[in-house]
This record gives sequence, C-alpha cells and structure tokens, in this order.
Amino acid sequence: MSDTEDAPQIYLVTPPEFELSVFPDRLAACLDATEVACVRMGLATADEDRIARAADALREVTHARDVALVIDSHARLVSRLGLDGVHLTDGSRSVRATRKDLGEDAIVGAFCGNSRHDGMTAGEMGADYVSFGPAGATELGTGKQAEAELFEWWSMMIEVPVVAEGALDLDLVRRLAPHADFFGIGEEIWREEDAAEALRRYASAMAG
Repeated sequence: MSDTEDAPQIYLVTPPEFELSVFPDRLAACLDATEVACVRMGLATADEDRIARAADALREVTHARDVALVIDSHARLVSRLGLDGVHLTDGSRSVRATRKDLGEDAIVGAFCGNSRHDGMTAGEMGADYVSFGPAGATELGTGKQAEAELFEWWSMMIEVPVVAEGALDLDLVRRLAPHADFFGIGEEIWREEDAAEALRRYASAMAG
C-alpha cells in the first residue's frame, strides 16, 4: 500500500458483518470492476474461528488479484492468517510495538480520529499510513468530524500517506481528493444493491 502522486486510491473496508456464502463474490466483483489498493477486514466479532474463516475466504479473493488484505485491530492474527498487515484503532498508542512484532514488511496503519498530534506521532513511530475520520457529518460515535482543513494541512506538511474515511459521499470525495492519498470506502457501497457499480462512482469522483 503506497502513496501516489496521482488520483487517490481506494482502500476498501468490509462490512462489520457478512455472510461467507455471499460476500466473497461481492468483493471479487468490486475488485474486478475498479482498481483497489487494499482491503481491510473489519469484522465486529471477537470469535477467533469466525475471523479465521473469513480471512481465509477473503485472502483467496484479494491475493489472487494482488490486492493487500489487512485486519482491523487483531495484530496477533496477522502472521497466523497470512494477512498483509493491521489497521490499529487506538491512534498512535500501539504502533511502535506492533511494528516491532510484525516487522518492516507488514502494513501497519493507524486510525487517529481527528487528532493531528496522534497522527504525527503514529507516523514517527512507523505507521505506513494514518487514517482520519469520520470525514463526513455523522451522529455515530463521538460525532467529532475530521474536517477538510485537517486533510489540507496534512497533505502540505506531512509525507505519511493519509486515508479519509467515514460518512463519505461523492461531493465530499471530490472536495477531499486533492488532499487525500486514499479513501476508506465501506458502508457507502455495501448498502447498495450493486456494490461494484457504486464503487465505480466513487472511483470516478476521486479521479475528478
């Protein structure tokens, strides 16, 4: 997962729940329709067996297409499940230890909410990317938005690639495209009947 001087890239996030009988095919259709830099498996479960079975199914889809697959939070499962890295959700707190455990080749990303300081610290500690969000207005979570100004400042001042995610829409993607390296797109497309077509619309908005 690398930075680009051109249009931002897609960082695709799975739904928190999905059926293994159906979802891998939906994911494959999206990856075949539009270029995707990375997929994040973000299952909202602590059931290790369910996570492992999902990882096996999604790894088959992503790796067949040379797309990296990272897992949300569970850094200790990365090596065992043959994944490419981890997306940490505690800001900069565990970046240094995770980098040491997983080595230099693994992808280590850090979600930092709307904290400029946390983002800079994560980058200094070895994060491959920093994610800010929600980029759009939402009543979920704390409701604290990562404003466009944060992405503008980051893109001018910091070299670590930045991901914009959360409550995105096409207009917001167009507005943030000059300042983001990646867009974390998930629920925005999975709620649509044709997720692959929805993803194509986001890719078009990113390209301007």
